[in-house]
Amino acid sequence: MSILQISVAYRGEWKIDFTDPVFFRDGIFAITGRIAAGKTTILDAICLALFGQTPRLVKITNQKNEVMNRQAGFCFAEATFWTQAGRFRCHFSQSKAYNRHDGNLRDPKHEISDARTGALLESKLKNVGRNVEEVTGMDFTRFTRPVLLTQGKFSDFLNAKSKDCSPILEQITGTAIYSTISRESYVRAKEDKQA
Repeated sequence: MSILQISVAYRGEWKIDFTDPVFFRDGIFAITGRIAAGKTTILDAICLALFGQTPRLVKITNQKNEVMNRQAGFCFAEATFWTQAGRFRCHFSQSKAYNRHDGNLRDPKHEISDARTGALLESKLKNVGRNVEEVTGMDFTRFTRPVLLTQGKFSDFLNAKSKDCSPILEQITGTAIYSTISRESYVRAKEDKQA
């Protein structure tokens, strides 16, 4: 999985284009900065766009939204990403009545679409996460452990049981094929030995 772009409107509006040569010229980059510079906000935006929730904030409902600035009438997070299944765009948004900062919260909206054609794939709040899981191979927990490794969560990943770490690392590194080859080789060798 590769995040291509993020667009966000909460705590200000901004866009990051990870396809810009400055990001991929050297093949790897890190998000660094002083305390409160916005590093975790970037990770929250990605997670909110994909799963409609973040690891450090309470789940967003029409009663509570800790992501939206109190003086804002709306917020959104959008992520465009690539997987072996294709290119996708996830969009999460919520507004207050009449887009006024003092309006009542409306139900959040979440959708996933094909980034190339714009075709909407799913727009039911509870189903978008499942679609993201299908195309990425990671649910919210698997995504937040190795991909986000948010503040204070790195030890959770390091202390996870090996049976939980192995599938996560295979997904990240794209080495799941080697486990499949290993299992198939074992079965074939056993069959050849019996023959």
